[in-house]
Amino acid sequence: MFKKIKSLFVYALIAAFSFISFTQPARAAMIGTDQVMSAELAQQNHQKIAAALERADVIAQLEQFGVSKEAAAERVAALTDAEAAMLAQHIDSMPAGGSVLGWIGFIVVVLIITDLLGLTRIFPFTRT
Repeated sequence: MFKKIKSLFVYALIAAFSFISFTQPARAAMIGTDQVMSAELAQQNHQKIAAALERADVIAQLEQFGVSKEAAAERVAALTDAEAAMLAQHIDSMPAGGSVLGWIGFIVVVLIITDLLGLTRIFPFTRT
């Protein structure tokens, strides 16, 4: 009886010591203010773009191009921080009540580029 328990204990120790090498040590570091601010700015940019997509004229224009509101929202969520910053800056540079068509055209171009890169499948003409 003790021999079985002893061998079971030895096998358990061997298994435990063999898996010790697979663990990663935990590391902690201070988060800088610039990292927090850039994350906040990225979140604000995504919210600004999402708010612009909620406008009725933007939704109508996207549907005219054959893009559903849900597909555009998914694409906005998939934008990188740099792409979102560029798009938000483009929104900010537009005059109030200005050409929404230019903004929508920019979004469609971004959608086509990401379609060609294979990140999404919105436009059927980009598939090979």
